[in-house]
Amino acid sequence: MAAAAMIGVTTLRCRHHPLSPRPGATSTVRSCTLPSRCHGLVSLTPHFSCSAASSASHGRPAAELNRVAAGNTGFMGPANNGAAAPHNRSPSPELRRRLIAPKSTGNASAASGSSGLLPSIVGVAHLLVSLGIILAADKFLKQAFVAASIKFPSALFGMFCVFSVLVVVDALAPALAKGFTDFFEPATLFIQRWLPVFYVPALVVLPLVVRDVPPASGLKILIITFAGWFSSLAVAGHTALAVRKLVKTQLIPTEPVSKPSPFSASETWAWTAIFVASFGVAYFNPTALGTTARTCLPFLLAATVLGYMVGSGLPAGVRKVLHPIISCALSADLAAVAYGYLSGSGIDAVLGDYLTKASSNPGAGDVLMGFLGSVIISFAFSMFKQRKLVKRHAAEILTAIALTTTFSLYSTAIMGRLIGLEPSLIKSTLPRCANPSITAAVVVLTGLIGANFVQAALNKLGLNDPIARGIGTASSAHGFGTAALSAKEPETLPFCAIAYGLTGVFGSLICSVPAVRQSLIFIAG
Repeated sequence: MAAAAMIGVTTLRCRHHPLSPRPGATSTVRSCTLPSRCHGLVSLTPHFSCSAASSASHGRPAAELNRVAAGNTGFMGPANNGAAAPHNRSPSPELRRRLIAPKSTGNASAASGSSGLLPSIVGVAHLLVSLGIILAADKFLKQAFVAASIKFPSALFGMFCVFSVLVVVDALAPALAKGFTDFFEPATLFIQRWLPVFYVPALVVLPLVVRDVPPASGLKILIITFAGWFSSLAVAGHTALAVRKLVKTQLIPTEPVSKPSPFSASETWAWTAIFVASFGVAYFNPTALGTTARTCLPFLLAATVLGYMVGSGLPAGVRKVLHPIISCALSADLAAVAYGYLSGSGIDAVLGDYLTKASSNPGAGDVLMGFLGSVIISFAFSMFKQRKLVKRHAAEILTAIALTTTFSLYSTAIMGRLIGLEPSLIKSTLPRCANPSITAAVVVLTGLIGANFVQAALNKLGLNDPIARGIGTASSAHGFGTAALSAKEPETLPFCAIAYGLTGVFGSLICSVPAVRQSLIFIAG
């Protein structure tokens, strides 16, 4: 239900090939033979697919084609002048209509309407099927791991399995592997578009978790968290660079990465209507859908989504100090405050309904966090697209993750001891050592700091390539940092995904060693 609602207005794209990312490279259209009538259009649009060009040019005079090309340079992109290739851009609605529904004999408007509607229906169906398969795979793995009493995260197992299968299939039948990735492309773009929102529920309910922590101790935890995040970021990034220099691996350009389409005004208005209508229903009948959590679910979900959409549309200068993740959480909390005040139930009850952690009575936060396993599995496709870089830079990736994870654990314990934080709270900042609620709050806080400041910190530290930026971000700021950075720099997502998964695996393994746990507890006091 939530996935179907969040699809909103589906943006149809023409398939295209990006320009070469290497400076001075000559742009070409691969694997196609162009008819003579395409040459003029393709010379203006180096990354434009011959199939789309042929369709667009069929039955059209040259002057009209020139108007299409000249009037939509934002989509077409400039001719290759030796600069780095721009990111893929979505076509304008008018150009998209022309490309999808070319003129034909007879009733032109009727043909345009019918041929434009069919691709829309097919596109939505493709998205639902591909996303549904990933969701079903995540659910199956969770149930299998629970039945087998396996403590290892099932989604991480799924991610590594999908990646391994794609690599094997690519070695045996490359066309088949490409077919798999193309089939799941709509689902991966959907997940990438909404990625930060799936991590927000833990931040929305953070006030319930930290309310019992004394203010002085809370300030010390904040200091430890910030210092630990920044130092881990620096260690991970510079370790990657140092190992790369040591093994003398030359950095090569990343594969071009598609960006999700921006949010449209119609999507914003649609979610606003859902919020207003469902808020009214919940106010007049708090149990209209059976329970208060289910009744509050639509407007709390809409408030969360609207906060992210509005935050994403803020000016770049504002987003540097107010990341869309923060505006997303604030929007949900404000909606909870408003409903709690007007209904008399109070904010605690509303936030409790936002994230119930009960599958039989889910809230808005439960629906969003239900995507997290699928998110991690989908990372396999991003990793596969950058498999050459992953293999080429495996030494620096693995070394940086192992060193940073160990450093993060011991530096947190040492800093807590130095600033006089209570031993019980020091242990709670370490995974699998004490109060899991405090540990979760620290993880959320670390991710929040990373999401808001990671780009500026990476620039200051001189970490400029996507491998160092991705490893540093995920190793220090976990899922929140991964979501925040990849939303702005999608080329870093594969390396964020690898670091995110391996950091969790290595952290769990090292904390399971009795000697390590005892040494951490001894340092904490």
